[in-house]
Amino acid sequence: MPLAAALHNRWPDAKIHWLVNAPYADVLSAHPAIDTVIPFDRKGMGATSKKLNPLPVIRFLRSLRKANYDITIDAQGLLRSGLFTWATRAKRRIGYADARELGWLGLNSRVRIPQDTHTVDRMMALLEPLQINDDKPDLRLYCAHDAVATVKADAEFGHPYVVLAPTSLWEAKRWPIERFAELAKRIAESGLHIVVIGAPGEEDQCSPLLKLAEAGLPVIDRVGKTSIGTMMAIIERSQAVVANDSAALHMAVGFDRPIVALFGPTRTQLVGPYKKDEAVIQHIEPGDPMDHKHAESGQAMMRRIAVDEVWDALNLSLEQFLSNCSERPCH
Repeated sequence: MPLAAALHNRWPDAKIHWLVNAPYADVLSAHPAIDTVIPFDRKGMGATSKKLNPLPVIRFLRSLRKANYDITIDAQGLLRSGLFTWATRAKRRIGYADARELGWLGLNSRVRIPQDTHTVDRMMALLEPLQINDDKPDLRLYCAHDAVATVKADAEFGHPYVVLAPTSLWEAKRWPIERFAELAKRIAESGLHIVVIGAPGEEDQCSPLLKLAEAGLPVIDRVGKTSIGTMMAIIERSQAVVANDSAALHMAVGFDRPIVALFGPTRTQLVGPYKKDEAVIQHIEPGDPMDHKHAESGQAMMRRIAVDEVWDALNLSLEQFLSNCSERPCH
């Protein structure tokens, strides 16, 4: 998002198109700097390719060339995105000099950026060949009107609530679900409701937490039950978000929500919530392997995070948020 905002600020009359994996189009659709979202049916085209039918991919690549782009920026840096960049035949094709999977082959303007640079700053550095220097990246996200209307019309969201995002694809990144459940009890005792979010197929990860609703606690289950756009609207209207290393956490940053970020084997200086170091809870000990694929060691790191410190951090972030709201309008 900072790339789109910076480009729009530099050239307000330019047309900015964004190519994205189709399921995530909702993240971009309402952004005022983006004129057109180009959904790429990764799953569908992958299936046809396996059937030795390359025509859908060829047609897609041809459509990129027909758009006659002046500049293409590959902010992902993989073989597939490099291929799309090359297919545009844009006069300037900008990306990472160290793009993985030989993704740099599709570029004619390769930017060298230190590997120890935060992902947001790495992406912003791609604008240097265009003489765009923005030292305050604009991470703001925007919700589609229909998603906001859906949440506003849902009576379950009529009370102030905290969003809990307890899931992760990687077991090593999950704070114990029983501790999320204990945190939810404390949140309920404080008078706030709890909304639990997650992707389809992650219901089992949340089971002990969701069962609290059966005991009468104000827990709203939205695991696998919302679109990405609706999830964004839920987060935008929340009082705070407590999350593992996940998309929900970075969405909360984009909506300037108070966050408590629970991290295990992740290098937060590279991919943590941008400029939100004070919101991160992480306990690294000498010899810890920073490998999210190593479940046992990652889980050991996550278990070092106590419920008390998460609860204290949540209260502090809410106090600071409400204090700021007294000085400026807040959602």
